[in-house]
Amino acid sequence: MVFERSAGVLLHITSLPGTLGIGTLGKEAMEFADLLVRAGQSYWQILPIGPALSVFGYSPYATVSAFAGNPLFI
Repeated sequence: MVFERSAGVLLHITSLPGTLGIGTLGKEAMEFADLLVRAGQSYWQILPIGPALSVFGYSPYATVSAFAGNPLFI
C-alpha cells in the first residue's frame, strides 16, 4: 500500500476578508478555495460555524446547535 502525503490549512471563515469586517460563505470563500487548489493544498479545515452566544463568551465551540449555521456568515 502506498501512502501519499497531503496538506491543508486551518482558517476560520471570520479570517477571510469581507465588506462587513468578517468573511462570509460567499465570494471570498470561493476565492480562497480556488487559491488552495492553485497552491496544491488538499484540505481546508474551519472552526465550528454555529451561532455563538454571549453567555458562552461567543466561543465557536459552545454553540446552541450542531446543525444550525451562524446567520452572520450567509
